Amino acid sequence: MSATAQMLRTHPDAAEGLDTRVLSACIDACTECATACTSCADACLSESNAGELAECVRLDLECADLCAATGGLLTRGSGRRREWYSELLSACVRACEECARECESHASHHEHCRVCAEACRRCAQACRELLALL
Repeated sequence: MSATAQMLRTHPDAAEGLDTRVLSACIDACTECATACTSCADACLSESNAGELAECVRLDLECADLCAATGGLLTRGSGRRREWYSELLSACVRACEECARECESHASHHEHCRVCAEACRRCAQACRELLALL
């Protein structure tokens, strides 16, 4: 059991009606995706063709920020602001899908883009699973 899951289970205002396994998996996926996207952006900037990767860097950084915000809000929440969760999770899914598509277009030449695309796909799926519970 992840530390995230443990903390959610011990919180006095545990998210009513939400499966803490799904919630913690989403938080962890958002955190992992934010890290992967930030690292991918940095790696893109280090490539010899960094200018050709400008859109990838932009999407990486935007996706990283949105994933970090989503994970942070979900970590602090107890389910009282479900309308916010729904909107934020939907936006996170869109950002992750767009970032994954962009990274996949570079994956044959840049391994970091392949890894990032996979993290984005996992995050989008975790967000969809939590959305289904709201």
